[in-house]
Amino acid sequence: MNPLRLLRAFTATLFAVLLLLGSPVAGRAQATPADTAKPAEKETAQPTPKSEQAYNLPPDKLAQAVTLNKIRLALEVAGTFWGLAVLWLLLATKAAAGAGQWVKGVSRFRWIQGLIFFALFFIVTALASLPLDAIGHAASRHYGISVQGWGSWFGDQGKSLALAVVFGSLILLLFNWIVRVSPRFYWVWGWLITMPLACAAVIISPLVIDPLFNKFEPLTKTHAELVDKLEQVVARTGTNIPPDRMFLMKASEKSNGLNAYVTGMGGTKRFVMWDTATDRMPDDEIMFVFGHESGHYVLNHIPKMLTIMAVALFFVFWGCARFGEWMVRRFGARWQIESVSSRAGFLTLIFALSIVGFFLTPASNTMSRHYEHEADVYGQEAIHGLVADPQKTAISGFNHLGEAWLDDPDPNPIVEFWDYNHPSVKNRANFAAHYDPWANGGRGKFFAQ
Repeated sequence: MNPLRLLRAFTATLFAVLLLLGSPVAGRAQATPADTAKPAEKETAQPTPKSEQAYNLPPDKLAQAVTLNKIRLALEVAGTFWGLAVLWLLLATKAAAGAGQWVKGVSRFRWIQGLIFFALFFIVTALASLPLDAIGHAASRHYGISVQGWGSWFGDQGKSLALAVVFGSLILLLFNWIVRVSPRFYWVWGWLITMPLACAAVIISPLVIDPLFNKFEPLTKTHAELVDKLEQVVARTGTNIPPDRMFLMKASEKSNGLNAYVTGMGGTKRFVMWDTATDRMPDDEIMFVFGHESGHYVLNHIPKMLTIMAVALFFVFWGCARFGEWMVRRFGARWQIESVSSRAGFLTLIFALSIVGFFLTPASNTMSRHYEHEADVYGQEAIHGLVADPQKTAISGFNHLGEAWLDDPDPNPIVEFWDYNHPSVKNRANFAAHYDPWANGGRGKFFAQ
């Protein structure tokens, strides 16, 4: 249970937005209006026999992918339940209540007491999650996904913890204050400020957070010819991403994975390409990735997701408030907690949000997969006429991504439904192989030509 994950769980909207703003092969642009572009006739790919799968791995990498994905799943399941267990233990052992009493003797100022309490909370949860995180990093190094040394990795863990302690403690202090001053309607006020906080985090992340972990430079500095090709996609899609907002990230210092993403909002919106991708993917595949990323913006996926999450969070916050208050009534005397407005009592609300978030994971991921699929369609249509064969380009791109990350070519459908925020590489590649709306004079879903 990484402390930043806890923070994202509390501000669930931010987590949902970041699924689109910074995930492998995600994107945005300006499409033909839906009422003027006839839906493609082949928008739904037909089932593909295993022998004809568009995404394949050589036998040695296939064995590695199967094993590694089992490890990933086991660590994720263990991490989820261990995180919930740690929260429960903090409450049930009275450790939270004890810490709440201890900070009262540290300072006479309530806000300082609160900052210390929540800083301790993030530190404890970070230490609790460290063994599982380290196992995950060891597995990633063993299978060649990560090349990051342990010193650098621990440094990144320390930076993440520092961010959680500084920003996370301030945010939780604010929410805790709201619960204290508005004991009846705190969940409404918390709901109202979550959205602005999420948007602010997305806006400042490229400027403040990302440079702490990776090095960036203008893409034009070393890949001017690629930038010229990406501007062709910009011209076709109408996205406002000029060359000075295209960046190269020195990912090869830490990873062998491939990635590209669009991040930020408004004036901080930018396209970021990992140097591993520019070194190992041809330009036409990068154009497809850029088209996919552009689709998220053009198709208004961000405001749509924000709207859906805003409505959902209204009921989530209400339900979690009732759940947290019930826990205090049921266990408060045993845990030495008088109300949810106390610092220890506030952790019952975080515990409730964590449980609800776990059960809402399939719904959130289903929504994300839908938008990612739309972006895949948009990206493939966006490069039509700009590359020789959009189908082969998309298929090759997915194979490069899948092989780099050792994605399972045949994931369990239940695991994909519950855990994947993108469609599986297998399904994405198979769809791309069958998607040719211009055959026999047809039209694309988002582009007429």
